[in-house]
Amino acid sequence: MAEANTKPLRLLLGFDYGSKQIGVAVGQVITGQARELCILKAQNGVPDWQKVEALIKEWQPDAIVVGLPLNMDGTKSEMSDRAEKFARRLNGRFNLPVHTHDERLTTYEAKGQRLQQGQNSGYRERPVDALAAALLLQGWLEENCLD
Repeated sequence: MAEANTKPLRLLLGFDYGSKQIGVAVGQVITGQARELCILKAQNGVPDWQKVEALIKEWQPDAIVVGLPLNMDGTKSEMSDRAEKFARRLNGRFNLPVHTHDERLTTYEAKGQRLQQGQNSGYRERPVDALAAALLLQGWLEENCLD
């Protein structure tokens, strides 16, 4: 149960941070489900902040979840540091709670799901960033909101 001065979580946006592309997903606490939303282009990890702001205004999330790309042994990487910086910037710009979530193997799982669906075109033709964002957001929902 949320505290009296804390807004309850209902809707979340998830971000799969990357240096060239950032996958975005939306998730609902009540259903415990997340789905792909879009892919934002980035230049050296910097998104078009106006497009991020437009998504925030359109969806009005209660919180944001950013994928944390840890090494397989659980240690941080350079990309982990960059994803955490991105998370801090989201918090600073939009004054929303931002959580990070271990995203190890989400891109691998997303590619596997696309193959199972018969979509075996290359990554450049069919990027999986938004699906990876949905998978990491789904994982966060399962760990933090579902009984």
